[in-house]
Amino acid sequence: MNARAACLALLLPLLGACGDSDEQEVRQWMKEIDAQTKVAVPPLAEPKTFIPFAYASADAPDPFSPAKLLIELAKSRSGGGIQPDMQRRKEFLESFPLDTMKMVGILQKDRTTYALLQIDRAIHHVQAGQHLGQNFGLVTGITEEAVNVKEIVQDAAGDWVERTSKLELQEKESKP
Repeated sequence: MNARAACLALLLPLLGACGDSDEQEVRQWMKEIDAQTKVAVPPLAEPKTFIPFAYASADAPDPFSPAKLLIELAKSRSGGGIQPDMQRRKEFLESFPLDTMKMVGILQKDRTTYALLQIDRAIHHVQAGQHLGQNFGLVTGITEEAVNVKEIVQDAAGDWVERTSKLELQEKESKP
């Protein structure tokens, strides 16, 4: 406790010395600096006159009218586009997504080329004309390097569009 009292006794005179400043001198110096400083503010530019835009297309058809949208929807639903065959019986490989299939090789027998696809450790063979994948995929061609697949998928507007995909040959990694 004595040490605290001694420290307090030494610090109080120091703090008291901080309070004895001549405030008048500082105020005088601030006034002199304010008088010397000249702020140059450029004059504001004259405002431009506003010319309102005249809309001259009042007689044109409204691009956002619901009637125009209904006409476009009727055109797209008229059946002019491609459609997947919903009545066709699904094949076994159509129950697997295309990205889970790996091409691991090909076989040829009597001028028919088969691609070997690995799905979950099982090997399946496909030929051109067979269906696979969950997007109405049709095997359109088989080469030594890849299986070409044509899928029919829906776009954002709900229309059916064709998309081509490839299952490329996966080389087995050799372990050193």
